[in-house]
Formats: sequence, structure tokens, C-alpha cells
Amino acid sequence: MESGVATTVGLALCLSCLALLVWKRVRREGKLPPGPFPLPFLGNLFHIRTDATFQSFMELKKKYGPVFTVYLGPRPVVVLCGHEAVKEALVDKAEEFSGRGELASIDRNFQGHGVVFANGERWRVLRRFSLMTLRNFGMGKRSIEERIQEEAQWLLGEFHKTQAAPFDPTFFLSRTVSNVISSVVFGHRFDYEDKQFLSLLQMINESFIQMSTPWAQLYDMYSSIMQYLPGPHNRIYNLIEELKDFIAEQVKGNRESLDTNNPRDFIDCFLIKMEQEKNDPLSEFNLKNLVLTALNLFFAGTETVSTTLRYGFLLLMKHPEVEAKVHEEIDRVIGRERTPSIEDRMGMPYTDAVIHEIQRVTDIVPMGLPHAVTRDTHFRGYILPKGTDVFPLLGSALRDPKYFSCPDGFNPGHFLDDKGCFKKNEAFVPFASGKRVCLGEAMARMELFLYFTNVLQKFSLRSLIPPKDIDISPQVSGFGNVPPAYKFCVIPR
Repeated sequence: MESGVATTVGLALCLSCLALLVWKRVRREGKLPPGPFPLPFLGNLFHIRTDATFQSFMELKKKYGPVFTVYLGPRPVVVLCGHEAVKEALVDKAEEFSGRGELASIDRNFQGHGVVFANGERWRVLRRFSLMTLRNFGMGKRSIEERIQEEAQWLLGEFHKTQAAPFDPTFFLSRTVSNVISSVVFGHRFDYEDKQFLSLLQMINESFIQMSTPWAQLYDMYSSIMQYLPGPHNRIYNLIEELKDFIAEQVKGNRESLDTNNPRDFIDCFLIKMEQEKNDPLSEFNLKNLVLTALNLFFAGTETVSTTLRYGFLLLMKHPEVEAKVHEEIDRVIGRERTPSIEDRMGMPYTDAVIHEIQRVTDIVPMGLPHAVTRDTHFRGYILPKGTDVFPLLGSALRDPKYFSCPDGFNPGHFLDDKGCFKKNEAFVPFASGKRVCLGEAMARMELFLYFTNVLQKFSLRSLIPPKDIDISPQVSGFGNVPPAYKFCVIPR
């Protein structure tokens, strides 16, 4: 027993010394921004709440300014707060900050593959191909708008079936939104009662929640140890592996029925590219990148928009006067019978402003995805060594008091001028910015407008509790802000 304790203590001391040497080396080779002093191996654990990471960073900003360094375990991370710091990095120095940083809780699933988590030439090739393919499907036989409109009608039908009884909207919304991206990635939509489809949506929903728990934050700090330990932090890995297996089966089916002259979906297009480059040993068009890029699109295209809709309906019930104004604008511009179209957005500044404000306040991914500098980079008088991880806090831009007069409140006026016309705000960056801006931004913006207008054209939202008692605080806040669970009623207008 004593021998075991001595070994454990000795190992801990060795790890601490190693971590201290790494910290000193980074300090010597670069000139990182100031920040709280880290303890060996533990880093700044006592400065960062694992159940409120973003809020902890915002507290540190008050002492160290908009650019500072924290140690997540032994790993230094440069944190950027406020729109100006985020823009200076992601836009003004876009190339230097275009690397993908470490997100240990899911890196072991992706291992640098797939368009979202790739780096270097692999990332450039996959991103260029993905953008081109999504654009081609958007202008193909069935446009993205037509796909969204079809799914919106299915959703309205499901809402009518509730007969004004209370229900949880979570999987109503994830089913309809997921079918839009599914029609592009897999070439078909799923029946709403498909058990496999529902299982996939449950896995995606749980993964997003698990990625935001304190366990996930701890894993991102101490992955070198926690990857070998049992515990709830391993749940994320298992969920994503199951999703990968599903994608792999879809790819297998596509391969068996592939017609190279008539690609049906994203997977077909990728398979055709694989065949064209099969003799190139350096080609990035391989099975692993296909499965993981398709998973990136399927996951992001399902969770972010459906979560924003779910949070948005809650905000509208919290602010019924806002919902009433949206109803009035819909009735005036579109009427009760004609199906809303994306062209209507130009004539509906208030509704557009409300949707922007919903995105700003809900702040679905407050810390953004981690970046890394691609070479030694001079930034605001500091030197960030190549490979340094960077957290551009998108939530800090969305709540920057220099750009939003009521940063913590819900005020569609943030996006309206004195004449009631829609006005852009450069600090509105829910899709990030620069070279790593969200691939699906155009599709997501279209979905949010069409879903909100279709639903509010036909229904009024009714909360089960008084508006003043509605709590919009996220149930979990970490990688993402997960909205609280709730039920509501939709009342035909």
C-alpha cells in the first residue's frame, strides 16, 4: 500500500514538473498576454468554474482586459473578449487565426478529420468542396428554400395535431430542421415516426448537452489523464461513435447504388470525387473524411437551428408584446393564406430584427469553436507561438455594450433604426467570422426566417405560466447554452 502511494505521489510530482517546464518554455518562446498565474498541471482550475466557463472568462476580463491567457490544465489558451478583439483576430488577421484549436472532448472521435475539425490543406480542400456542393444543391432541381418550405408544412401539420394541448417542442423542432439537412446530405427526408431517426435526434440532443457539462470542461482541461478514467465524460465519445456508424451505413448504401452521372446528395458527390482521385495517395477525399464531414453537416444542421427555434419561442412567450408585433407584420405583409417566402424578409424589418435579437440573446455557442494560430503571430503587442489555442468568445461580442445598448436584455430595437428599418450590427457574429465562418450560415438564416414566419402566421404561442415567471436561463451552459425544458401550447389563429 505504502509503495503504491509513493508511486502515485512520485508520478504527480513528475507531471507537475513537466507541466512547469512546458509553461516556462511557452513563456520563453512567446510573449503571451497576461492572465492569472497557473499552478503546475492544475493550471487555472481555481479561476474557472467548470459549470460556468464563459462567465468565468468574462470575470477575468475585468481584471486582465479583453485579451488574456488562461491555462486549461497545462495548456495555455489565449481568450479574446469583445467584438473588437474578436474581429481583429478572425477578420483582420484571418489567415493567422484560421487554425482549429483543441476540443479534447470530441477530438478523439474526429482526430483532425472532417471539415470542421481539420487543419491545413485538408481543411482548405474539404471546406472548398463542401461550400461548392451545398451551393449547387441550393440551386438544383429543388432549392434549399423549397426543402425548408416542405418541412415547415410538415411541422405545421404536427402542431395542428396537438389540438392546443401542452407539449414539449424539442423533437418537433429537431425532426423538421434535421430533415432539411438530411435531404441534402442523404438525399431524402425521414418520416417523423421513424424510430431510427428519433434515436439519432436524441443522440444529437444529448451530445450537445453532454458537451456543455462540467465533466466535458474538465475533460478539455485534463484529457491526458481523463481519457483513461471511467465516468460520464466518456458518454460523448460513445454517442458520436454511434452517429458515425449511422453515417457509415448511409455511405455504404449510396456506394451500392451510385450513379456517377446523377448524384443524389452530398455523399454521392463526395464518392464521385473519391473515385476521380483514387490514384492520388495524398488525396483528402477518403472514406474517413467523407463520414466525418457528413456528420459535421448533419449534427450542426440539426442542433443549432432547432435549439435557436426552441429558445426563440420561449423568448416570445416571455415578451408577448413582441410576438403581437410580429403577428401584425405578418398579417400586413403576407396575410393569413399565402405561404411566407424568403423574399418577404426584405419587407419585414421588425420580424427580421426579432430573429436577430433571438440569436443574439440565446447565444447558442458562447465560446465559439476553438481556433489556433497557424504561425508565430504578433497580436496587440504579444507574440503567440504557432499552434497556440485561441478562444474567440462570440458571446462577448454579442453582448458588447459598445454595440448593444441593452446587452443583457431582449430588445429587437438593437437591429432597427429610427425609422423602423432593419439595420445591421457588425458585432452580430453568431455564425463566427473570418475564414472559419459557419458553412451553413445562409441555410440557417433562411430556416430561421421561414420557420418563425410559418409558425407565427398560423399560430399564437401560449405559455403554461405567466410571462413574468418564465425563466430563460439555460439549463446547462458550457460549450453551448442549452435552453430550459418547457411545454407550451400553439393556438390556431
